[in-house]
Amino acid sequence: MALRKGGGNWVDGDRFFDREIELEALEERARDGMHTLLTAQRRMGKTSLVREHLRRLKQRGMFESVFVDLESALDPADAVAEIGVQAKGTLGAWQRVKDVFANVLHHADRVDELAIADIKVKLRAGIDAGNWQQRGDAVLAALAENDRPVVLAMDELPILVNRMLKGNQEVITTEGRQITDEFLSWLRKNGQAHPGKLCMIVSGSVGLEPILEQAGLSAQANIFSAYDLKPWSREVAISCLGQLAEGYDVDLSRGVREDMCGRLRCCIPHHVQMFFDKMHEHLRHEGRREAWASDVDRVFRREMLGVRGQLDLQHYESRLRTVLGKSGCSMALELLTLTAVAGRLDEEALGLYRSHWGGGGETERVGVSSVENVLHVLQHDGYLERADGGYRFVSGLVEDWWRDRYGRNFEPVFGQRPYGGGCRR
Repeated sequence: MALRKGGGNWVDGDRFFDREIELEALEERARDGMHTLLTAQRRMGKTSLVREHLRRLKQRGMFESVFVDLESALDPADAVAEIGVQAKGTLGAWQRVKDVFANVLHHADRVDELAIADIKVKLRAGIDAGNWQQRGDAVLAALAENDRPVVLAMDELPILVNRMLKGNQEVITTEGRQITDEFLSWLRKNGQAHPGKLCMIVSGSVGLEPILEQAGLSAQANIFSAYDLKPWSREVAISCLGQLAEGYDVDLSRGVREDMCGRLRCCIPHHVQMFFDKMHEHLRHEGRREAWASDVDRVFRREMLGVRGQLDLQHYESRLRTVLGKSGCSMALELLTLTAVAGRLDEEALGLYRSHWGGGGETERVGVSSVENVLHVLQHDGYLERADGGYRFVSGLVEDWWRDRYGRNFEPVFGQRPYGGGCRR
């Protein structure tokens, strides 16, 4: 079966491409009972990889699996309720979960007929700040008592942790740190309590480690072993474009596919598929099936960097605000824009920024963020990488988008141009 477009959502089965090495590694970790923190920059396909991993494990009869999306969860009680309701697909565990919540699941014989959202509301009604750990222990024990081991995947756990730490504030609060400490301690305790029966995978669109480092809680995640998901190699990306072209009767020569990957520079799976989608639509409007070399630059400039393409890329900015808060995000925007305009962020510029943001009243304006803290987040989450004694963008697409969006008439906050006054285009 020919490869089909994946759209903007996660994919599995016939729409899933490559990653066999990574799937083998995750399966080995599951067999060994290792808890995994899946790390990668944005749009690398973490959710798709986890979904496909769980699908294959269940298909082979090796494990049961539970996938939980915690992006909308507000607190530990929400997380426990979400895990409980998603256990519905594991029959033995679901019966035990219903027993745990018998006091709130009235008419339990009809619960299975309710929609997932309604069941979640009922479970949440039985959990509060005083009993969430007890309820959570019982839910995870119900999973661990299953005949086959259970892999519990928690997507967007970093978003929940960040939300608990800061609440409605831009900075970490004392209360938020205490709640987060309790929640992570609870996860660690349960991860150690069911060896060989319950294995956890954590992933998210932002990095967990920088968030915990800001809060001084890094040790609470030491139960998880990090696994870094890398971009596709250029050859894999070229192969993917070829299979997509075959599936949609499009003629993309090897040279065209190489040029497309060269414009991206970093072959992030979503960006590769996004480029194909834009090229396919362009050719459809042109009334031809063969792509020419000139089409690559045209589609990249007009579509990938155009208004519709920008709607997808704006998520890079919004996630920075989520992790760093208003002041830290302002610092990140400044550093990224200078990097995009100059082509490189060097030590001279960083020294000027440290002086500007590190003295007197400026410290109060910036808040708790520092240049080092922001740089750590930008590297960990895949915006920048070290190169030639400084930093540069990892992705050519994100770099070009950032320059087009923020680079016009840009002047550094310290009032001078440390890069010789020239804009690299």
